[in-house]
Amino acid sequence: MNCLLCHSPYNPIASWRQLLFLEDVDVLCPRCRSSFLFIDGRLCETCGRPLDEAASSPCTDCLRWQEDEQWGGVAVKNRSVYVYNDWMKEVVALWKFRGDYAIVNAFRRPFVRAFHRSFGREWHIVPIPLSPERLYERGFNQAEALARLLPFPSFPWLARKHSEKQSKKSRRERLETDNPFFLSAHPPINGKRIVLVDDIYTTGITVRHAARVLLEAGAAEVGALTLVRA
Repeated sequence: MNCLLCHSPYNPIASWRQLLFLEDVDVLCPRCRSSFLFIDGRLCETCGRPLDEAASSPCTDCLRWQEDEQWGGVAVKNRSVYVYNDWMKEVVALWKFRGDYAIVNAFRRPFVRAFHRSFGREWHIVPIPLSPERLYERGFNQAEALARLLPFPSFPWLARKHSEKQSKKSRRERLETDNPFFLSAHPPINGKRIVLVDDIYTTGITVRHAARVLLEAGAAEVGALTLVRA
């Protein structure tokens, strides 16, 4: 078969586990798979940032969020799967900005494992939405594509107003952005634990904006599962 990313032919070696549990073979060749860098080891208990042994948790960035008058009450536990290294930047650009939807299948197993490790069946999955204009431009919502990898249903409980792309904004501009999210119709949120799904966690403002809307609508707790931690 051919690798989903580099398109080089390779022969996947089926393990006994794959044969016994009918697991799909890896869609990536070993070289492409090994180019991703997993997040592991000691993490910030809030944002999931990798920490060295001397660093405190929560990290200094999360402490600033907690002490902020506007955002101190919007606590979001984020967990991410991969580091945003140069290889991941190339893959995200190919997937997200050049419309190669099938690339999401390369992330299935690690994304599902991360969901079970940090969240679980009692959490309701809500993908971060795109505005209608951005969805038309891109052709698909990468957060919805990731949510579909998970073994439970996802819920379109949020909608989004159109605005300039986050990737074009500086950190300060991102933090000063008005909340683009609002509830879609009248979802049954009260008392529920909700995990937001998105592709990249950068400053954390996107998931906090979304979490604020959900918490104000009565959600008991909001977390986030993201593919990449920048």
